[in-house]
Amino acid sequence: MNKSIHTDLFRKTALAEGFSFVGFSKAEFLEEAAPRLDSWLKTGMHGQMHYMENHFDKRLDPRLLVEGSKSVVSLLYNYYPEKTQTDSSAPKISKYAYGDDYHVVIKEKLSNVLQICKDEIGDFSARVFVDSAPILEKAWAKKSGLGWVGKNSNLITKEQGSFFFLAEIICDLELVYDGPIKDYCGTCTACIDHCPTDAISQPYLVDGSKCISYFTIELKDAVIPKEMKGRFDDWVFGCDICQDVCPWNRFSKKHNEPAFLPNNKLLEMTRSEWKDMSEEIYQELFKRSAVKRSKFSGLKRNLDFLND
Repeated sequence: MNKSIHTDLFRKTALAEGFSFVGFSKAEFLEEAAPRLDSWLKTGMHGQMHYMENHFDKRLDPRLLVEGSKSVVSLLYNYYPEKTQTDSSAPKISKYAYGDDYHVVIKEKLSNVLQICKDEIGDFSARVFVDSAPILEKAWAKKSGLGWVGKNSNLITKEQGSFFFLAEIICDLELVYDGPIKDYCGTCTACIDHCPTDAISQPYLVDGSKCISYFTIELKDAVIPKEMKGRFDDWVFGCDICQDVCPWNRFSKKHNEPAFLPNNKLLEMTRSEWKDMSEEIYQELFKRSAVKRSKFSGLKRNLDFLND
């Protein structure tokens, strides 16, 4: 009885905190994901993201990450914006970076969910995560039935597409677990056909070292490879192409999170204003944004790569 009550409490509390979907899985070794991750790393598809090589076992077994854990609570938070950039010729940033840094916003919400549940249940051991530890977030979301992992390697929900942040609460409570749903990609290859750098090397396999997001965010080298010239479709921080063309995202609904509302000045910037961006303007536009990750020097490098 307690398992059902506790599961319902987690779900009700998370939905009240603004999360769109919540699912539950038993904390155990991810057998299906293990050989895929091993092959992906051995073939170098992580490029210079060397941190992906660390904590291999922990990525596959949350019990090694959180001692005594029994359950993984997977949560999705919508970030699909009502408005996007107005100048079609302007350099583009991924929609997830329009507003405040999601790490900060969602971690606070996760902490609220956890505290409310502890107040109701009593103390228990748990940790919250949002893209902040060696966790295979999409694998857990899939396992808990929130959606399926599409050919573009994004988690896709049947109800609202894929513009979601993924987060987890790993705890030592036994809960009522969900199961995976079927794959609804069918014969569609839109994401593969539209990727300008051919990063989706085959269905369900993304070569991270060829992804525009990798080059514009993860690659710390001073120089972007010349062979990528003209293939970025004006993206300078992240890339949304494989999501924008996904038919399931016709069901996306605008978010209602004030912290993710973009600065109107950002949306209205012209190509020339982006080209001439100063560090002062950068700090004004992105002081609370995930774009901070690239620093001004990184964003300037990406802008120069488009304009040279």
